[in-house]
Amino acid sequence: MVVAQCRTKIVATLGPSSSTHEVIRGLALAGADVFRFNFSHGTHDDHAARYRIVREVEQEIGRPLGVLADMQGPKLRVGRFADGKVLLETGRPFRLDLSEAPGDASRVNLPHREIISVAKEGSVLLLDDGKLKLIIRKVGDDFLETEVLVGGPLSNHKGVNVPDLVLPIPALTTKDRDDLAFALEMGADFIALSFVQRPEDVLEARSLVQGRAWLVSKLEKPQALDNLAAILDASDAVMVARGDLGVELPPEVVPLAQKRIIREARLLGKPVIVATQMLESMISAPTPTRAEASDVATAVFDGADAVMLSAESAAGQYPCEAVTIMNRILEQVESDEGWRMIMQASRLAPEHYIADAIAHAAQQVATTLAASAIVAYTHAGPTALRIARERPIARVLGLTPTIATARRLVLVWGVQSFVTPADKQVRDTEAMVSTALEAALKSHVAAPGDTIVITAGVPFGISGSTNTIRVAKIPEA
Repeated sequence: MVVAQCRTKIVATLGPSSSTHEVIRGLALAGADVFRFNFSHGTHDDHAARYRIVREVEQEIGRPLGVLADMQGPKLRVGRFADGKVLLETGRPFRLDLSEAPGDASRVNLPHREIISVAKEGSVLLLDDGKLKLIIRKVGDDFLETEVLVGGPLSNHKGVNVPDLVLPIPALTTKDRDDLAFALEMGADFIALSFVQRPEDVLEARSLVQGRAWLVSKLEKPQALDNLAAILDASDAVMVARGDLGVELPPEVVPLAQKRIIREARLLGKPVIVATQMLESMISAPTPTRAEASDVATAVFDGADAVMLSAESAAGQYPCEAVTIMNRILEQVESDEGWRMIMQASRLAPEHYIADAIAHAAQQVATTLAASAIVAYTHAGPTALRIARERPIARVLGLTPTIATARRLVLVWGVQSFVTPADKQVRDTEAMVSTALEAALKSHVAAPGDTIVITAGVPFGISGSTNTIRVAKIPEA
């Protein structure tokens, strides 16, 4: 069975509400393309069980499904309080130190010497997802004296955000390294790195992954925006993680940051995911708010490759309904003439190498001839990525000899990926055309009499050799 796909992809997080075969299959049929495994929660056994189900569903529905393993990253938290909870009063002093003694209304343990080592007077600390705000008044060898700017209740192990400082901590903790090794052995297609601040964070992970998965950098720190170009260059894809980003940046800045990230990622041909609170109300309600629907639509108009559901599909009461409604929003936007005009106006100039020139030409030919599809033969994915960068109105079919590449391409805007069977590997032009025509029909994006555009590399079967464009017509029935 082939499920109709939108050009903008859907990432659905799995969790307690979506661990059974029935629900995961329902998510895929509703439009989910990639399944996110959140390693901040659950055991390796939990993830392995869900992974087996995803691969079973993949076989049943007849299209590749991606698996994204999301690493927890370094979590900064305060220690514990003698009574479990205190009330911080605005204007009062509050001390954070390395002492492990239980805290009270005047102090608490901060088990992160890294923060103290780089802290400066005047820097701001945000506690409990930004609900409380402190300003550092004095820095000691093992303590920070602060003043409470915005008070409120604070309980054990609440999170600490440090928007003003670059922390000397690696993006991969010991737990992350264990989780990363497990995720790669399990067969994850994407590894998401949390709290990336510098390109070095990505390069460290790349040395461990060694090409076995695409690296997705989660942009949730202001420092990442300062290093955006270098982080994009080091990454295979990025995620606009608006939760933590919204804690550390003023809320009015987050939409502009989202647009900037999408714009710069598209320039490099790197997939970008927009995440967090997209249909938040559907954790407990069967329909989203109108503002949430508009938020999803905005990401589509911006040209994001994918939009993501977090707690909505992982722990909510309506996981399949959330994917269904998100898919309906995508379909509605992508059928709008205004969206088509925006995609056309936002097309980027081709870069000065052969594969990009071919991708640009394929889009132009497809538009001129009103072709139903562009069929891209690709070994590792670059050809399909460059064509997707053009945001063509014609459907893009990525034909690859490897299932690993097919699964990675499901994240890419507009690309439906297919594995060419071993007995149908393309060796000559005739086979190239016949296989492309067959894929276009099988995918239901083209019908007899339709025109398709084909890109490939000659000689065939060599990665990175795209240099050919061909127009073909599907024979009338």
